[in-house]
Amino acid sequence: MIRASCVVGAGSLLRGIGDDCAVIRRGEGLVELVTTDALVEGGHFDTAWHSPRLLGRKTAAVNLSDIAAMGGRPRYALLSLGLPGGYEESWLKEFMAGFLDRLGEFDTILIGGDTVRTAAGIVLSVTVLGEAAENEVLLRSTARIGDLILVSGPLGEAGAGLELCRQGHCAGTDGRWSRLLAAHLDPQPEVTLGLVLARSGLVSAMMDLSDGLATDLANLCRESGVGAEVDGAALPISEETRQAAEFLHADALSWALGGGEDYRLLFTVAFDQLETLQALASRELGRELYPVGRIVAEPGVRLLAGATSREISDLGYDHFRD
Repeated sequence: MIRASCVVGAGSLLRGIGDDCAVIRRGEGLVELVTTDALVEGGHFDTAWHSPRLLGRKTAAVNLSDIAAMGGRPRYALLSLGLPGGYEESWLKEFMAGFLDRLGEFDTILIGGDTVRTAAGIVLSVTVLGEAAENEVLLRSTARIGDLILVSGPLGEAGAGLELCRQGHCAGTDGRWSRLLAAHLDPQPEVTLGLVLARSGLVSAMMDLSDGLATDLANLCRESGVGAEVDGAALPISEETRQAAEFLHADALSWALGGGEDYRLLFTVAFDQLETLQALASRELGRELYPVGRIVAEPGVRLLAGATSREISDLGYDHFRD
């Protein structure tokens, strides 16, 4: 409904709703990338286990990840804070320290924003401005039939970390579950990898994983007018995630498909370019990339497990679904 009322493209606007960022032509072969996200207490975070400093870092990270998803470089940020009456100044000081620390890791400058009082709970809204070469911007709408689908790292770790916190096992990030807790509390935006992938010229489409592989891949497929097959056996699930699933009597595969907040990159590449791209990521960043499926003509996203196949489109997080 909202998208239908918006301008698709006009003048210097190259891309509006439908991608991780709006894309605006700036001239001299460059484009402006603009993204905004809101985090609401009780929905996106719980202050019972999310310290203000880590929450500040995460608030910045989820927006920086959108710039990474387009293959861009973040430059400036705007922050709007909705705080309940009686908030502690020490909380705000720690939050801002974490927020600015994360921005500083990517040479991004806070240039303004707003502060308001809320009736109950904390509301955080961030806008990030970035830039990219116009011929390197990566969209969700350009995946091609026959492309391989890749992710940039293990899936489901943030979902596992969230469940550990919910069940009272979030004492800190230095114990048995430190990797999983950090994935939930302090996610790392893949800005550097996004830049490398964009400059390679080998990636056909890309977005970040914020709502889970099932939902985000379904969104990419809808924008590209294609479908996808995911190989369940190929999904990168860390040993820590599997151990946490056993400990909590949960399902690691469910976290990998729909846990959300992994903030990995999801992208597509032609089959004959996979080896070249893998070598590039290894040489420049020491990174491994994980093929998890392929783009097909039939709409929808299907999970293949042995001889079985099931539809998994939109199994990830939905703000308006109970």
